[in-house]
Amino acid sequence: MGKQSSSLVYQIFQHRFPATFKAFFYFLPISLALTTLLLIFIYISTTANVTKTHSQTTLYLQTLPSLINNIDQTSNLPIVPFEDNEDDNDNLFADPSRTARLSRASQWLLGNIFGLIDGNDTNNKEAYHDGDVFLQDYKQMNKSLKIYVYPHSKDDPFANVLLPPDTDCKGNYASELMFKKALMESHFVTKDPNEAHLFYMPFSISSMRSDPRIDVHGIPDFVQNYISNITIKYPYWNRTGGADHFYVACHSVGKIAFEKAFVARLNVIQLVCSSTYFPSSYLPHKDASMPQVWPRGGDPPNLLTSQRKRLAFFAGAVNSPVRIALLKVWENDTEIFAHFGRLNTPYSEQFLRSKFCIHVKGFEVNTARVADALFYGCVPIILANHYDLPFSDILNWKSFSVVVHHIDIPVLKKILQGISNEEFAILQSNALRVRKHFQWHTPPIDFDAFHMSMYELWKRRSVVRVRLTPSMEFM
Repeated sequence: MGKQSSSLVYQIFQHRFPATFKAFFYFLPISLALTTLLLIFIYISTTANVTKTHSQTTLYLQTLPSLINNIDQTSNLPIVPFEDNEDDNDNLFADPSRTARLSRASQWLLGNIFGLIDGNDTNNKEAYHDGDVFLQDYKQMNKSLKIYVYPHSKDDPFANVLLPPDTDCKGNYASELMFKKALMESHFVTKDPNEAHLFYMPFSISSMRSDPRIDVHGIPDFVQNYISNITIKYPYWNRTGGADHFYVACHSVGKIAFEKAFVARLNVIQLVCSSTYFPSSYLPHKDASMPQVWPRGGDPPNLLTSQRKRLAFFAGAVNSPVRIALLKVWENDTEIFAHFGRLNTPYSEQFLRSKFCIHVKGFEVNTARVADALFYGCVPIILANHYDLPFSDILNWKSFSVVVHHIDIPVLKKILQGISNEEFAILQSNALRVRKHFQWHTPPIDFDAFHMSMYELWKRRSVVRVRLTPSMEFM
């Protein structure tokens, strides 16, 4: 039976199909094989430069630890002591699993060919992931969001920690105090806890840090006692275990605030500047990132008059392995100005003279340089691994910044030079478009840093709310 079936198929094939059709089936496998060989040859040819870059970078990474050990002998600049509390050494010196990252420069060049910003299949010309959805949600947030702030009197011994400041907020960590000041004067605050979506614990980490009664080491005790007090005095915490409560911190010591309230830390929403994926204390789906901003008065400068003849700029203290690596590679370069220490010229002039401004991880992933760069129309370069960038669920950071892994420091210039004038114009245009989100105002205005932070909190509000009875409210 089997032989008869095979014979029948053979007879049908011989009589029903012309010779040209049978020849096509004969040459099809050969054609596919030749095409595969051609594609393999093209792949090998196009990745030859990547292999060369990888070998050069590997040599750099092998020698960099000895450079760091000897940097104080080869440089006249003071070295600020730092704690290597993340995996900087792993990222910089021995991370073979990240070989793909070493081809970043070539990826940018491929991006030029296809008219893309980062060389992948995504069009990164849009500053927002979905501007229409954002605007619709923003209007709903601005209309409906309500925050209950735990009340404290001016006679409280720690009024300086719990109440908004009476004076102008200044310095690197002003965002924390400016948020509190803006919130207390906004329409988001409600005195009715049943109306509230979220509950704000108004202690300031930066104020506790500078208060000699508390100091850095006393912050966990203060927070533990604060939670204990509001749990006893009010019923709101117990409804959700603190899941609808939040606090704000811009100084990095905020990450130790809940060391003695571990269960609370798992639930409380953290709105912080030092938002890094690395420590387990920060959870992006629960917590939110807020920009660190150095307050600047007045309107942004007239960027039409600025001559950006320098490729890239950085100035700051030597307080991390990443900054040391940047110094060793680029301190004597004529196109990338890497200066460690104070500048002799105004800080703003260097931002206005440069096309790209480098944000480099210091003690923590965050600094005010990102907001500074945007303020002066300079495209930010993000050199900070594990950084959960502010408003990243709203803003398309690839459309207005260049995110570079630590391991790509040796090829940084090649990456930047591979960005065409057209691509830079798109990056800068989007940078100017989003910079309003990285500015604080008194009083706050729509879409500024305060309202964007409120939007992030609104997205993390609890869906299920338990309404309190009058008897429960006064327990």
